[in-house]
Amino acid sequence: MFKKIILLTILVAILAFSFSCQRNSQSSKKTSQTKKIAKNSVTLSKGEIASLRAFFKPLPAFMTDDNKRPNEKLLSLGEKLYFEKKLSLANDISCNSCHGLDTFGVDNKPTSPGHKNQLGDRNSPTVYNAALHIAQFWDGRAKDVEAQALGPILNPVEMAMPSEEAVIAKLKADSVYPDLFKAAFPEDEDSLTYDNIGKAIGAFERTLVTPSRYDKFLQGDDTALTFEEQAGLLTFQKTGCVACHMGATLGGTQYQKLGLVKPYKTKDTGRFNETKKDVDKMVFKVPSLRNISKTGPYLHDGSIESLDEMVKLMAEYQLGKDLSDEHTKSIVAFLNSLTGELPEKYRK
Repeated sequence: MFKKIILLTILVAILAFSFSCQRNSQSSKKTSQTKKIAKNSVTLSKGEIASLRAFFKPLPAFMTDDNKRPNEKLLSLGEKLYFEKKLSLANDISCNSCHGLDTFGVDNKPTSPGHKNQLGDRNSPTVYNAALHIAQFWDGRAKDVEAQALGPILNPVEMAMPSEEAVIAKLKADSVYPDLFKAAFPEDEDSLTYDNIGKAIGAFERTLVTPSRYDKFLQGDDTALTFEEQAGLLTFQKTGCVACHMGATLGGTQYQKLGLVKPYKTKDTGRFNETKKDVDKMVFKVPSLRNISKTGPYLHDGSIESLDEMVKLMAEYQLGKDLSDEHTKSIVAFLNSLTGELPEKYRK
C-alpha cells in the first residue's frame, strides 16, 4: 500500500512537471510572438513623426488643378488613345508599349525599342504620378503630360509618324474616333486635332496616381509603415536625400547635375542638348522615387540594375558620402514602402 502511495505521488509530480513545462513553453512562445508583434508596431517618437509629416506630403487623388476627376468622355478617349497602336507608323507601338500600366508605367528595359526595333538613348520613365512633375522627359523639354504625349508619335526612333497631318488623317479614317473626339471636345468646331490628342491622353494620365502605405502614414496612421520603414524614412531624411527627392512624388520637382560633388562619367549631356547652355551640361530632371523598387533599371540610360547600388551611387556622387551597407539597407526598406496600388483594371 505504501509503495502504491509513493508511485502515485511520483506520477502526480511527473504530470505536474510536464504540465508546467508545457505551460512555460506556450508562455515563452506567446511572449516571443508578443515581442515580434510589438516590434512591428513600434513607431518613432511623436516628435520624429511630426517632423516627417511636416516635411513630406501624400499624393492627391487626381493630378488636376482642382484635384477632381476629369470629364469622363475625355478620359475614355484619352485611355483609348493611350493604348492605340494606330498612332505609330507600323501600327505596332502605343504609349503603353514603353509605359506599361500593368508594370508600374515602365517596360523595365534600359532603353525602349521603337520603330523597326530602334533603341532610344534614354530610359523610359514611369507615367504614374508624372503629371505632378515640374516638366516631362529627362531633359524637361515638354512642359506637361499633354505636351509630352505628342512627342513620341512624331519621333522617328519611337512611333515614327511622318507628320501631324498624317496622324489626323489616320484617326479620321477610323470608324469611331471622329465621334469620340466630338463627344470629348463638344465646343470645338474641329475637334479631331493634334493638340486635342495630347489633351485627351494627358487628361487620362492625370488619373494615374498610385498611393501607398507611405501615404497612409503621412495621413496619420502610425502603423502603416513598419518600424524598419519608418527608421528608413528618417535615415533617408538625415542622409540628405531630401535635398533632391522632395514633394509628394519624392522627385520630379527640380533639375540637378548628375555628379554634383564627384564627376560622373556619361556621354549624355542632359538638358544642354535642349537649352545649349553650359550651365545645363549633365543636368537632368530628378526622377520620382514613387514605385522605385518596380521601375528599374535606373538612371537616364538604364545602366544601374540594383536599387541598393543606385542608393549608394547617389550618396557618393550627389552627396559625397560613403553609405554603409546598414544605412543603404535602411533607406531601401523605406523605398520599398513607396510601391503603390495600381488602378485595379491594370493589375496583373
